[in-house]
Amino acid sequence: MLPEIKTPTRKLEKYKDIIPSHLFDEIKKIAAGLKGLKVVHINATPRGGGVVELMSSLVPLIKGVGLKAAWHNNPSGEKFFTITKKIHNAFQGEGFEFPFSARKLYIRHMEKTAKLMQDMKFDLCVIHDPQPVGVAAFLPNFHPAIWRVHIDSSYPNRETWEFIHPFMLMYDKIVFTSKEFIGPSLPQDKITVFPPAIDPLNIKNRPLNLNTAKNIIKILGVNPNKPLAVQVGRFDFWKDQLGTAEAYQIVKKKIPNLQLAFLGLFLARDDPEAAKVFKEVQKKVKDDPDVFLFSDPKQLGSLKVDLFVNAFQTAATVVLQKSIREGFGLTVTEAMWKGKPVIGGNVGGIKLQIQDGKNGFLVSSPKEAARRMTQLIENPKMSEELGKKAKETVREKFLTPRLLRDHLKLYQKLVR
Repeated sequence: MLPEIKTPTRKLEKYKDIIPSHLFDEIKKIAAGLKGLKVVHINATPRGGGVVELMSSLVPLIKGVGLKAAWHNNPSGEKFFTITKKIHNAFQGEGFEFPFSARKLYIRHMEKTAKLMQDMKFDLCVIHDPQPVGVAAFLPNFHPAIWRVHIDSSYPNRETWEFIHPFMLMYDKIVFTSKEFIGPSLPQDKITVFPPAIDPLNIKNRPLNLNTAKNIIKILGVNPNKPLAVQVGRFDFWKDQLGTAEAYQIVKKKIPNLQLAFLGLFLARDDPEAAKVFKEVQKKVKDDPDVFLFSDPKQLGSLKVDLFVNAFQTAATVVLQKSIREGFGLTVTEAMWKGKPVIGGNVGGIKLQIQDGKNGFLVSSPKEAARRMTQLIENPKMSEELGKKAKETVREKFLTPRLLRDHLKLYQKLVR
């Protein structure tokens, strides 16, 4: 059997005062017809990254409404993760020749994963992202099965797409975050579209007193009385921390007491490139005492990661997610839920969340980001008004119960 991540059970009733009553009733009605259904979710890693965030909240809720649900990981391996990271980047358009040796290793790993799944009992299986997608080729009794791709595959590297494409077609349904992300040559009847969501009951997203947040960042060396820009997310080329640093350096000339914090802890096992990007960012900001790079979990001491992120997002004067490709950007949703107008890259899933000038800002360059940073820092009232609208956007569209409903409706279609 594949390694299993143990999860609690969480009742939908805990969200009753947060979500609309019609959504609560709809979920209950759909779930009643699926009671006892065994659903298995499989992804690449047990910690770090957006998929883990989703699984940590979604699987307990699936159990809480009466289905049987489990969360498993496909086997790890440094060589395998190096290849799948390249596949991940190639799906987002980066060049990759995909040598025969890499294809061979990937297929062997899928065969190994399938052998570990042969004795697993389930009624429906959900596979997340490219890392385990090929397992379908080695499991003849795999159906019904869903492939959930969380990344932007609108303009994929052709060679990589052609290698993965036959595996995709083995699934009954393929779920994308946005219509824009749907790659070429996929049958329309297989495609479903719905975005991710955040859990408002997670420690990361619960209301945190501003003074408490300021005390936490102070302990970690940040001055709570000076303006602070924050970007949360692993160190990654696509997250464009270098562009954020450049924007900060532009604003710093006008607002000399500005601080910048990158929260990019090395947590995900399937991300071998993080250290390389970290070093480039470190070189870019040099020895600036107002720039804080959080990469090592040991920097937090006994502080829990979720509380660490919550404190920085709550205490931030301005929050950025200046990605140049982004499947969705849960960190954007998290900050918006805290009443922060986010400055986000005008790409991918960020565009689903931010309405430019209404609940945040979309930017396409460091100069644009710098202009919006200055605008928000110098106009606290504007920031507050945009932040209120940002929070309401999340309440209406991007909380976990809505994601649960979308999953249940899809399960319903496949097991009728």
